[in-house]
Amino acid sequence: MNTANPQLEGLYLAVAAINRLLVDKGVVSHSEIQDALQAVERGVLSDDKQLAISSSHQKAVAFPVRVLLLANEAHQQGTKFCFDDLAREIGRRT
Repeated sequence: MNTANPQLEGLYLAVAAINRLLVDKGVVSHSEIQDALQAVERGVLSDDKQLAISSSHQKAVAFPVRVLLLANEAHQQGTKFCFDDLAREIGRRT
């Protein structure tokens, strides 16, 4: 991620922390968070002509969703993570 976007990095980590809290409190499950985020990711990456955005734009929009998916996965596995780890894993998987 561009170093000009530290606020976005913080926002992603804050949302991931809120997701962890919701799971820990029993409000939602990891799988419910995963399902919701995967639905958003599918919508962003769909070939729906109504979006009329480039593939690179789609991938950029999907990036924060993927960060949150990986953060949810890491929390479910009891793994500690930082933004750099999540971003690197997204690059490896895509």
